[in-house]
Formats: sequence, C-alpha cells, structure tokens
Amino acid sequence: MTERQRQILAAIIEQHAEIAAPVGSVMLAKLFNVSSATIRSEMARLEEMGLIEQPHTSAGRIPTDTGYRFYVNSLNAAHEESPVVLQDRSARAIEARVQTHSNRADRAIRSAVDSLVDLTQNLGIATIGDELYMSGIGNLFSQPEFLQGNHVQAVARLLDNLEPWLREAKPNEPLNVYIGSENPIGKSSGATLIISRFRSPYSDNSYIGVLGPTRQSYAKVMRLVRHAGAMLEEVL
Repeated sequence: MTERQRQILAAIIEQHAEIAAPVGSVMLAKLFNVSSATIRSEMARLEEMGLIEQPHTSAGRIPTDTGYRFYVNSLNAAHEESPVVLQDRSARAIEARVQTHSNRADRAIRSAVDSLVDLTQNLGIATIGDELYMSGIGNLFSQPEFLQGNHVQAVARLLDNLEPWLREAKPNEPLNVYIGSENPIGKSSGATLIISRFRSPYSDNSYIGVLGPTRQSYAKVMRLVRHAGAMLEEVL
C-alpha cells in the first residue's frame, strides 16, 4: 500500500466517524488537493484490498472491519514507537475525577468510567471485583447505527455476555480493540469494544473501556481508554 493510500484510508475513517455517512471523492479531493478522478482511482484500489466498501445507496465509501483493523494496527505501532503521555484537557478531566476518590477503589473506577462516557459519547464499562459496571447506555443506542432492530439485539447480546467472557478470556494486552465481527459475541452488532487491562485491589486483570459503533474516532478513544487504565493503576 502506498503512503497516499494509507492517508486516504485514514481520512475516510476519520471523516466517516465525524459525519456518520459515506465519504465521497469530492470531499477527499479538496483535502488532498488532487482531482476527484485521482481519489476515485485510489479508492478503487482500497476497495480491491477489502479496506473500504460502497453502500449500494451511495456514491461514497465507508471503511470495512478489515480497514478499521489496518488503521488500528497502525495507531498501535505508532504508540509503541513513540508512546504519548496525555496532557490535554480530556486527560486532566479523568485524572481530576479519579484523584477525588483515590481512597475508594470502587468510586475511583466508576469515576473513570463516567469520564470516558462524557468524553467519548460511548457506553463505558469496567470490572469492579466480580461485577461489571456500565454507564451511558443511552449514548450507545442513540447512535444512528443502532436505530435498527437487528443491531440493537446483537449489541444487547454482547452486553449480556460481556462479563463472563471477560472473566474467561482475560485479554492480556494493555489495550485490546475488538472491531465489529472480531467480537466474540454479537459479531453482527457493528460495535467496537476498546478495553484496557489494569491492576487494581480487586484483580490483576481488571478492565476499563468503552463500547461504541465501529464508526468512531479511534485515535482519540484509544488514547483516552489507555490513559484511564494507566491512571487507575497508578492511583490504586
């Protein structure tokens, strides 16, 4: 894949997250300062690679789960090469709420989840001992993707089975991203689970994260979830 194709794929993912609609060649041509024909040619190649697809009702393109996976792997590789310590307003908001409850592990974890809900507009989750704490379910079902009944059922099934699955699977990376069909339950849900493992007084395998549509701002959300996990481990 050429560098320009990488950049176009990233732009499609980021624009799609913002507008919740297929991304057309005219918008990308303006962004890259090239002709629409050049963009259409590059999009055709990305489509051949299985990284984007064309919904039958639109001239624009949306990312596939494979496209999202390629993008997420690129973000993880960039983080490993040059880890970023968050110092922005969002990071400070998480820290402030967690520090307030540093003497109560359960409250600190709930505060971190609530912060993620506010900052990402996703559903927030965390394990507190043997229980799964959830917040922001209204955020999840207000997303345009989840207004259709079949998606709602698949997401509900994913939520119903999430706690036992986390206990059994014990995802072992500091940050785990399960995109759409990669989810072990609710494969057709069109949802992405982003979770960070951290050590807490309850367990060495405690988890905090968010569940949202596959269409989301991965760079921002992955940074915030990773930061929340690291922050909780430090404070607790």
